[in-house]
This record gives sequence, structure tokens and C-alpha cells, in this order.
Amino acid sequence: MKSIPLSFLLVLCLTLGLAPFTPEPHVWEKLKMVAAGTLSNPVDIFDLAMHGLPFILLLLKLLSLVREKAS
Repeated sequence: MKSIPLSFLLVLCLTLGLAPFTPEPHVWEKLKMVAAGTLSNPVDIFDLAMHGLPFILLLLKLLSLVREKAS
């Protein structure tokens, strides 16, 4: 995780994570489906994983930076 630059993860979140931008980002649409309990189609689950991965990586990177500073 240390070898991935924070700037790269931010760009990844803003592009792949939020694509397509209209009418709404896929990740937001899939999270609404999770909340409604309607996320069952394998393609939708894969879509959530693909568009959500940049945000998960960013969160892990930020957590590792906080841990480094706390040490």
C-alpha cells in the first residue's frame, strides 16, 4: 500500500470510482441498491466491486498514513 501514491488514488476515485458521471455514478446507484436490498444480479455486484475498489484503496491508504503519523 505504501508504494501507491495518494494522488493516483484520488485520480482513480474521481475517474473510475465515479464513472459514469451522468445520470448518477454507478457506485452511488449500487450503494442505493444495497440499502434497498435489491443488489442480487452478479453483474451489479461486480460493478459495485469495480467502482468501489478505488474508494476502498483510498481509505486503506489514508488509514495507513494516520497510523504512520501516530507512531
